[in-house]
Amino acid sequence: MSVLGGTIGYRMLRTIAPVERDRLNGRSYSGRSKIEANFGCEIWNEIRNKTIIDYGCGNGIEAIELAQHGAGQVYGIDILEKRLEAARLEAVRAECPNVKFCRVPPEPADVIISIDGFEHFRDPAGVLESMAMLLKPGGSIFISFGPTWYHPLGGHLFSVFPWAHLVFEETALCRWRSHIRSDGAERFCDVDGGLNRMTIARFERLVRKSPLGVDRFETVPIRKARAFHNRMTREFLTAVVRCKLVFEAPEYCGVGEPLAMSASA
Repeated sequence: MSVLGGTIGYRMLRTIAPVERDRLNGRSYSGRSKIEANFGCEIWNEIRNKTIIDYGCGNGIEAIELAQHGAGQVYGIDILEKRLEAARLEAVRAECPNVKFCRVPPEPADVIISIDGFEHFRDPAGVLESMAMLLKPGGSIFISFGPTWYHPLGGHLFSVFPWAHLVFEETALCRWRSHIRSDGAERFCDVDGGLNRMTIARFERLVRKSPLGVDRFETVPIRKARAFHNRMTREFLTAVVRCKLVFEAPEYCGVGEPLAMSASA
């Protein structure tokens, strides 16, 4: 779908956005629980006295919150050791002994939580398989992620204006980004955190092919576009995808090595 690339596209981007735009900075969660905002207050009943995995825990804030809200044991897992180290320090400060941060949890979980991960995972199909291996039979997975690829800001940093990531070619956007970030990334999947161009339809296909079943699935509309949000427009007007997946296949049960969670693996 991209129509502008090469030197022309790069120069246009440099003119439009000479510095990084302040977008998707998490201010929408300021002063409230990210877990509760995504899954509702009933999530605390779902995790009470249970073993929980926060899949892609980052700095550990949500894992610690789960531990403080009644979970029996929480394992925050991530592929980057620097994130795990930072999370461990946060847990010490919070005096929260029932949360541990590691690459591989020592036991399967009753519940897995994943927030803002599935638009970033390098191998999202593999992640669903990995989650199934980390879950007890009869367990459940709560997933929330967005924006998806066709959202106006679905390109994250690359969305210098709405849908810019669809207008400009990947090479032009990454060349523009090189003036802001110095990691040398030349593809969307190689940027910090990674971008896998996840759409709603693609995520649904991946779930259908996984060992997991759908208990509930919701596409939350962009607030100002709610009146126009429907099955035909949802790819472009959905803010967040939320779902609860369930797992009842004993042959998948066990603790395995989690697959790469992001492009920075």
